[in-house]
Amino acid sequence: MEEAELTTRLAGYIAGQIPQARDVAITEVARITGGASRQTYRLTLSWTEADGAPRRRGLILRRDPADSLIDTERRVEFEAYRAFHGTGVPVPEMLWLEEGSEALGSPFFVAEEIAGFQAGPGALWAAPYLETHAVLGARKWDILGQIARADPAATGLSEILPAVAAEDCWRRELDHWEGVLDADESEPLPIIRAAIRYLRANPPPPAQKVGVVHGDYRTGNFLYDTEGGVHGVLDWEMCHLGDPLEDLGWSFNPVWYFGRGMPGGLLPRDEAIAAWEAASGLRAEPEALKWWELFACVKGQAIWVSSARAWMNGANRDPILVYPAWALINAQDRAALHVMGRL
Repeated sequence: MEEAELTTRLAGYIAGQIPQARDVAITEVARITGGASRQTYRLTLSWTEADGAPRRRGLILRRDPADSLIDTERRVEFEAYRAFHGTGVPVPEMLWLEEGSEALGSPFFVAEEIAGFQAGPGALWAAPYLETHAVLGARKWDILGQIARADPAATGLSEILPAVAAEDCWRRELDHWEGVLDADESEPLPIIRAAIRYLRANPPPPAQKVGVVHGDYRTGNFLYDTEGGVHGVLDWEMCHLGDPLEDLGWSFNPVWYFGRGMPGGLLPRDEAIAAWEAASGLRAEPEALKWWELFACVKGQAIWVSSARAWMNGANRDPILVYPAWALINAQDRAALHVMGRL
Protein backbone atom coordinates (compact mmCIF):
# COMPACT_ATOMS: atom_id res chain seq x y z
CA MET A 1 0.00 0.00 0.00
CA GLU A 2 1.37 3.43 -1.00
CA GLU A 3 1.92 5.97 1.75
CA ALA A 4 -0.75 8.34 0.40
CA GLU A 5 -3.38 5.60 0.43
CA LEU A 6 -2.28 4.47 3.90
CA THR A 7 -2.61 8.02 5.21
CA THR A 8 -6.07 8.53 3.74
CA ARG A 9 -7.41 5.21 4.96
CA LEU A 10 -5.96 5.62 8.45
CA ALA A 11 -7.45 9.12 8.77
CA GLY A 12 -10.83 7.71 7.80
CA TYR A 13 -10.49 4.92 10.34
CA ILE A 14 -9.54 7.28 13.19
CA ALA A 15 -12.38 9.65 12.26
CA GLY A 16 -14.73 6.74 12.89
CA GLN A 17 -13.21 6.19 16.33
CA ILE A 18 -13.67 9.83 17.43
CA PRO A 19 -16.99 10.82 15.79
CA GLN A 20 -17.15 14.11 17.68
CA ALA A 21 -14.02 15.32 15.87
CA ARG A 22 -13.98 17.26 12.58
CA ASP A 23 -11.29 17.75 9.94
CA VAL A 24 -9.35 14.63 10.96
CA ALA A 25 -6.04 14.51 9.10
CA ILE A 26 -2.78 12.54 9.16
CA THR A 27 0.48 14.36 8.37
CA GLU A 28 4.23 13.97 8.86
CA VAL A 29 4.22 10.23 8.20
CA ALA A 30 7.63 8.54 8.53
CA ARG A 31 8.51 4.85 8.43
CA ILE A 32 10.58 3.76 11.44
CA THR A 33 13.15 1.18 10.37
CA GLY A 34 14.65 -1.51 12.56
CA GLY A 35 11.60 -3.47 13.67
CA ALA A 36 11.04 -6.78 11.92
CA SER A 37 7.74 -8.11 13.23
CA ARG A 38 5.59 -5.05 12.43
CA GLN A 39 5.69 -2.16 9.97
CA THR A 40 6.04 0.87 12.22
CA TYR A 41 5.21 4.47 11.32
CA ARG A 42 5.48 7.75 13.19
CA LEU A 43 2.74 10.26 12.29
CA THR A 44 0.88 13.34 13.47
CA LEU A 45 -2.88 13.33 13.96
CA SER A 46 -4.71 16.65 13.77
CA TRP A 47 -8.41 17.33 14.28
CA THR A 48 -10.91 19.95 15.44
CA GLU A 49 -12.97 19.45 18.58
CA ALA A 50 -16.72 20.05 18.60
CA ASP A 51 -16.11 23.40 20.30
CA GLY A 52 -13.78 24.47 17.50
CA ALA A 53 -10.51 23.91 19.38
CA PRO A 54 -7.69 22.52 17.19
CA ARG A 55 -5.80 19.48 18.45
CA ARG A 56 -2.58 17.65 17.43
CA ARG A 57 -1.10 14.42 18.75
CA GLY A 58 1.89 12.30 17.80
CA LEU A 59 1.00 8.67 17.16
CA ILE A 60 2.67 5.37 16.32
CA LEU A 61 1.12 2.91 13.88
CA ARG A 62 2.16 -0.75 14.11
CA ARG A 63 0.88 -2.73 11.12
CA ASP A 64 1.33 -6.38 10.21
CA PRO A 65 3.54 -6.95 7.13
CA ALA A 66 3.11 -9.75 4.62
CA ASP A 67 5.68 -11.77 6.58
CA SER A 68 7.81 -10.96 9.60
CA LEU A 69 10.89 -12.03 11.48
CA ILE A 70 8.70 -13.22 14.37
CA ASP A 71 5.22 -14.69 13.94
CA THR A 72 3.16 -12.96 16.63
CA GLU A 73 -0.37 -11.87 17.50
CA ARG A 74 -0.98 -8.13 17.57
CA ARG A 75 -3.55 -8.50 20.40
CA VAL A 76 -0.88 -9.97 22.67
CA GLU A 77 1.36 -6.93 22.15
CA PHE A 78 -1.53 -4.48 22.49
CA GLU A 79 -2.82 -6.04 25.72
CA ALA A 80 0.66 -6.29 27.22
CA TYR A 81 1.15 -2.55 26.74
CA ARG A 82 -2.29 -1.86 28.23
CA ALA A 83 -1.58 -4.08 31.23
CA PHE A 84 1.51 -2.11 32.25
CA HIS A 85 0.41 1.41 31.31
CA GLY A 86 0.32 3.59 34.42
CA THR A 87 2.56 1.26 36.45
CA GLY A 88 6.26 1.45 37.33
CA VAL A 89 6.98 -0.18 33.97
CA PRO A 90 6.88 2.74 31.50
CA VAL A 91 4.99 2.01 28.27
CA PRO A 92 3.09 4.11 25.73
CA GLU A 93 -0.69 4.39 25.90
CA MET A 94 -2.57 2.14 23.51
CA LEU A 95 -5.42 3.79 21.59
CA TRP A 96 -6.98 1.50 18.97
CA LEU A 97 -6.59 -2.14 17.95
CA GLU A 98 -7.94 -3.41 14.64
CA GLU A 99 -7.71 -7.16 14.06
CA GLY A 100 -9.40 -7.17 10.68
CA SER A 101 -7.87 -6.27 7.31
CA GLU A 102 -10.56 -3.99 5.93
CA ALA A 103 -9.17 -0.67 7.13
CA LEU A 104 -5.50 -0.92 6.14
CA GLY A 105 -5.18 -4.26 4.37
CA SER A 106 -3.82 -6.03 7.45
CA PRO A 107 -4.29 -5.89 11.24
CA PHE A 108 -2.75 -2.98 13.14
CA PHE A 109 -2.84 -0.91 16.29
CA VAL A 110 -2.31 2.76 17.07
CA ALA A 111 -0.52 4.09 20.16
CA GLU A 112 0.66 7.40 21.51
CA GLU A 113 4.13 8.52 20.52
CA ILE A 114 6.65 9.02 23.32
CA ALA A 115 8.88 11.59 21.66
CA GLY A 116 12.28 13.06 22.44
CA PHE A 117 14.22 9.96 23.46
CA GLN A 118 16.64 7.47 21.93
CA ALA A 119 15.72 3.86 21.20
CA GLY A 120 18.46 2.00 19.31
CA PRO A 121 21.70 1.17 21.11
CA GLY A 122 23.94 2.98 18.64
CA ALA A 123 23.93 6.31 20.50
CA LEU A 124 24.97 4.73 23.79
CA TRP A 125 28.63 4.34 22.95
CA ALA A 126 29.40 8.07 22.69
CA ALA A 127 28.82 11.25 24.70
CA PRO A 128 26.57 12.26 26.35
CA TYR A 129 25.19 8.73 26.86
CA LEU A 130 28.50 7.06 27.63
CA GLU A 131 28.52 8.43 31.18
CA THR A 132 25.01 7.17 31.95
CA HIS A 133 25.62 3.42 31.63
CA ALA A 134 25.65 2.58 35.34
CA VAL A 135 22.41 4.48 36.01
CA LEU A 136 20.74 3.25 32.83
CA GLY A 137 21.80 -0.35 33.48
CA ALA A 138 20.46 -0.30 37.03
CA ARG A 139 17.17 1.14 35.76
CA LYS A 140 17.00 -1.38 32.93
CA TRP A 141 17.20 -4.42 35.22
CA ASP A 142 15.04 -2.80 37.89
CA ILE A 143 12.24 -2.48 35.33
CA LEU A 144 12.76 -6.09 34.24
CA GLY A 145 12.44 -7.11 37.89
CA GLN A 146 9.18 -5.16 38.13
CA ILE A 147 7.84 -7.07 35.14
CA ALA A 148 8.83 -10.32 36.87
CA ARG A 149 7.12 -9.20 40.11
CA ALA A 150 3.83 -8.38 38.37
CA ASP A 151 0.84 -10.62 39.09
CA PRO A 152 -0.49 -11.93 35.75
CA ALA A 153 -4.01 -12.12 37.15
CA ALA A 154 -3.93 -8.56 38.51
CA THR A 155 -2.69 -7.22 35.15
CA GLY A 156 -5.39 -9.13 33.28
CA LEU A 157 -2.82 -10.94 31.17
CA SER A 158 -3.69 -14.35 32.60
CA GLU A 159 -6.95 -14.01 30.64
CA ILE A 160 -5.10 -13.26 27.39
CA LEU A 161 -1.97 -15.42 27.49
CA PRO A 162 -1.96 -19.25 27.55
CA ALA A 163 -1.42 -20.76 30.99
CA VAL A 164 1.61 -22.93 31.77
CA ALA A 165 2.59 -24.94 34.84
CA ALA A 166 5.74 -23.92 36.70
CA GLU A 167 7.42 -27.23 35.89
CA ASP A 168 6.58 -26.96 32.18
CA CYS A 169 7.83 -23.46 31.39
CA TRP A 170 11.21 -24.59 30.08
CA ARG A 171 9.86 -27.47 28.00
CA ARG A 172 7.18 -25.42 26.27
CA GLU A 173 9.65 -22.74 25.19
CA LEU A 174 12.37 -25.16 24.13
CA ASP A 175 9.87 -27.26 22.15
CA HIS A 176 8.59 -24.17 20.36
CA TRP A 177 11.94 -22.74 19.31
CA GLU A 178 13.39 -26.13 18.38
CA GLY A 179 10.34 -26.53 16.16
CA VAL A 180 11.15 -23.21 14.46
CA LEU A 181 14.68 -24.45 13.79
CA ASP A 182 13.35 -27.75 12.42
CA ALA A 183 11.05 -25.91 10.03
CA ASP A 184 13.34 -23.12 8.86
CA GLU A 185 17.02 -24.06 9.00
CA SER A 186 18.73 -24.16 5.61
CA GLU A 187 21.98 -25.78 6.73
CA PRO A 188 23.13 -27.87 9.72
CA LEU A 189 23.55 -26.06 13.04
CA PRO A 190 25.69 -28.48 15.07
CA ILE A 191 26.53 -26.05 17.89
CA ILE A 192 22.91 -25.08 18.58
CA ARG A 193 21.78 -28.71 18.24
CA ALA A 194 24.39 -29.64 20.88
CA ALA A 195 23.03 -26.87 23.08
CA ILE A 196 19.51 -28.27 22.71
CA ARG A 197 20.70 -31.75 23.72
CA TYR A 198 22.38 -30.27 26.80
CA LEU A 199 19.26 -28.30 27.74
CA ARG A 200 17.03 -31.37 27.50
CA ALA A 201 19.46 -33.50 29.50
CA ASN A 202 19.81 -30.85 32.23
CA PRO A 203 16.41 -29.17 32.73
CA PRO A 204 16.11 -26.27 35.18
CA PRO A 205 14.06 -26.46 38.37
CA PRO A 206 10.39 -25.41 38.20
CA ALA A 207 9.87 -21.67 37.93
CA GLN A 208 9.75 -19.85 41.27
CA LYS A 209 6.57 -18.28 39.91
CA VAL A 210 4.75 -18.23 36.61
CA GLY A 211 5.02 -14.58 35.67
CA VAL A 212 4.83 -12.19 32.75
CA VAL A 213 7.74 -12.66 30.35
CA HIS A 214 8.41 -9.72 28.01
CA GLY A 215 10.16 -12.03 25.55
CA ASP A 216 12.62 -9.58 23.95
CA TYR A 217 13.94 -7.40 26.80
CA ARG A 218 17.28 -6.02 25.69
CA THR A 219 19.20 -2.82 25.13
CA GLY A 220 17.60 -1.34 22.04
CA ASN A 221 14.01 -2.13 23.01
CA PHE A 222 13.43 0.79 25.35
CA LEU A 223 13.47 4.59 25.10
CA TYR A 224 16.19 6.31 27.12
CA ASP A 225 17.44 9.83 27.86
CA THR A 226 20.78 11.53 28.51
CA GLU A 227 20.44 11.07 32.29
CA GLY A 228 20.03 7.29 32.33
CA GLY A 229 16.23 7.33 32.52
CA VAL A 230 13.98 4.85 30.73
CA HIS A 231 10.73 6.28 29.33
CA GLY A 232 9.18 3.43 27.40
CA VAL A 233 9.65 -0.33 27.20
CA LEU A 234 8.88 -1.42 23.64
CA ASP A 235 8.38 -4.55 21.50
CA TRP A 236 6.10 -6.75 23.61
CA GLU A 237 5.07 -8.94 20.66
CA MET A 238 6.60 -12.10 22.20
CA CYS A 239 5.06 -11.54 25.64
CA HIS A 240 3.87 -14.73 27.34
CA LEU A 241 3.50 -16.38 30.73
CA GLY A 242 6.53 -18.33 31.90
CA ASP A 243 9.60 -18.39 34.09
CA PRO A 244 10.81 -14.80 34.74
CA LEU A 245 14.37 -16.12 34.53
CA GLU A 246 13.76 -16.47 30.80
CA ASP A 247 13.77 -12.67 30.43
CA LEU A 248 16.88 -12.33 32.58
CA GLY A 249 18.68 -14.98 30.53
CA TRP A 250 17.71 -13.26 27.28
CA SER A 251 19.03 -9.94 28.56
CA PHE A 252 22.36 -11.71 29.22
CA ASN A 253 22.65 -13.21 25.73
CA PRO A 254 26.24 -12.39 24.69
CA VAL A 255 25.07 -11.04 21.31
CA TRP A 256 23.57 -8.14 23.28
CA TYR A 257 26.95 -7.22 24.81
CA PHE A 258 27.68 -5.03 21.76
CA GLY A 259 31.39 -5.68 22.17
CA ARG A 260 31.43 -3.98 25.57
CA GLY A 261 32.17 -7.09 27.63
CA MET A 262 29.12 -6.88 29.89
CA PRO A 263 25.36 -7.56 29.71
CA GLY A 264 23.55 -5.11 27.48
CA GLY A 265 26.82 -3.23 27.09
CA LEU A 266 25.84 -1.41 30.27
CA LEU A 267 26.42 -3.10 33.60
CA PRO A 268 28.56 -5.86 35.17
CA ARG A 269 26.69 -9.13 35.46
CA ASP A 270 26.58 -9.23 39.27
CA GLU A 271 25.17 -5.70 39.45
CA ALA A 272 22.49 -6.49 36.88
CA ILE A 273 21.47 -9.61 38.82
CA ALA A 274 21.35 -7.67 42.09
CA ALA A 275 19.10 -5.01 40.58
CA TRP A 276 16.77 -7.66 39.12
CA GLU A 277 16.60 -9.65 42.34
CA ALA A 278 15.85 -6.56 44.44
CA ALA A 279 13.00 -5.50 42.16
CA SER A 280 11.53 -8.94 41.43
CA GLY A 281 11.74 -10.53 44.88
CA LEU A 282 13.06 -13.63 43.14
CA ARG A 283 16.45 -15.32 43.19
CA ALA A 284 18.60 -15.80 40.11
CA GLU A 285 19.88 -19.25 41.09
CA PRO A 286 23.12 -19.67 39.08
CA GLU A 287 22.46 -23.03 37.44
CA ALA A 288 18.88 -22.14 36.55
CA LEU A 289 20.01 -18.83 35.09
CA LYS A 290 22.74 -20.56 33.09
CA TRP A 291 20.08 -22.85 31.59
CA TRP A 292 18.02 -19.87 30.48
CA GLU A 293 21.09 -18.09 29.11
CA LEU A 294 21.87 -21.07 26.90
CA PHE A 295 18.21 -21.30 25.93
CA ALA A 296 18.44 -17.64 24.86
CA CYS A 297 21.12 -18.67 22.37
CA VAL A 298 18.82 -21.34 20.94
CA LYS A 299 15.90 -18.92 20.73
CA GLY A 300 18.06 -16.23 19.15
CA GLN A 301 19.40 -18.62 16.54
CA ALA A 302 15.87 -19.76 15.73
CA ILE A 303 14.82 -16.16 15.13
CA TRP A 304 17.80 -15.39 12.88
CA VAL A 305 17.31 -18.63 10.92
CA SER A 306 13.59 -17.96 10.56
CA SER A 307 14.24 -14.47 9.23
CA ALA A 308 16.63 -15.91 6.65
CA ARG A 309 14.00 -18.43 5.57
CA ALA A 310 11.40 -15.71 5.01
CA TRP A 311 13.90 -13.86 2.82
CA MET A 312 14.91 -16.95 0.83
CA ASN A 313 11.31 -17.97 0.26
CA GLY A 314 10.63 -14.53 -1.19
CA ALA A 315 7.73 -13.92 1.20
CA ASN A 316 9.29 -10.63 2.28
CA ARG A 317 12.28 -8.90 0.71
CA ASP A 318 12.67 -6.25 3.38
CA PRO A 319 16.43 -6.10 4.16
CA ILE A 320 15.67 -6.16 7.91
CA LEU A 321 14.82 -9.83 7.50
CA VAL A 322 18.11 -10.90 5.97
CA TYR A 323 20.36 -8.63 8.03
CA PRO A 324 20.03 -10.56 11.35
CA ALA A 325 20.92 -13.81 9.63
CA TRP A 326 23.98 -12.25 8.00
CA ALA A 327 25.10 -10.45 11.16
CA LEU A 328 24.20 -12.80 13.99
CA ILE A 329 24.13 -16.51 13.10
CA ASN A 330 27.87 -16.96 13.59
CA ALA A 331 27.86 -14.64 16.61
CA GLN A 332 25.02 -16.64 18.17
CA ASP A 333 26.95 -19.90 17.72
CA ARG A 334 29.92 -18.32 19.46
CA ALA A 335 27.65 -17.03 22.22
CA ALA A 336 26.34 -20.55 22.83
CA LEU A 337 29.88 -21.91 23.04
CA HIS A 338 30.73 -19.15 25.51
CA VAL A 339 27.76 -19.99 27.75
CA MET A 340 28.65 -23.70 27.59
CA GLY A 341 32.23 -22.90 28.60
CA ARG A 342 33.63 -24.12 25.28
CA LEU A 343 34.99 -20.83 23.99
